[in-house]
Amino acid sequence: MKFLCFSDLHRNQEAARNLVRLADDVDVVIGAGDFANRHEGLADTLDILADIDKPSILVPGNGETVDELRAATAGWKSASVLHGEGCEHAGVPFWGVGGGIPVTPFGDWSYDFDETQATELLGGCPEDGVLVVHSPPLDTVDRDSGRRVRGSESIRECVLAKRPRLVVCGHIHDDWEKQVTLESSLVLNAGPRGVVVEIDFG
Repeated sequence: MKFLCFSDLHRNQEAARNLVRLADDVDVVIGAGDFANRHEGLADTLDILADIDKPSILVPGNGETVDELRAATAGWKSASVLHGEGCEHAGVPFWGVGGGIPVTPFGDWSYDFDETQATELLGGCPEDGVLVVHSPPLDTVDRDSGRRVRGSESIRECVLAKRPRLVVCGHIHDDWEKQVTLESSLVLNAGPRGVVVEIDFG
């Protein structure tokens, strides 16, 4: 199965138009959050992305809530917004959890969850599927400009326990497009340009 993965558009319309073009050549599109800036401008990119007719799995970032994202994608018929829940496409299970994990230093505007809340949201993640999260697993693709590790311990524990074939995240801009393997799981910090990944679920 071929995936187009992206994150952190932050209202970038040119990037959104490029993703629409790239989506023609994949099976599933994955958007790992932060379409808006501080809850403003969701429509800037989502109205463009709504032209994608491939199954599209989205989670909120820390710049928009799950309710805001669901409302903004009402016209995007092929999109599924996940947050503490899952879905299935072509026999492949997906699970999604959005928001900043752990709680960010950005203040009240940021849509954040602590590690205990995240553990609950991740609880239903299936084995051997695709995990879509805004925040990276701890010590993977999560180093900021000062090379400090900023990821989530609860997401890392989920990946080690459930062994998803693919983990798509964003949030930490300095590691955009970086990929690592955490035991048997490919972990990708996608970024706004879009990264195509092919996984054999046979």
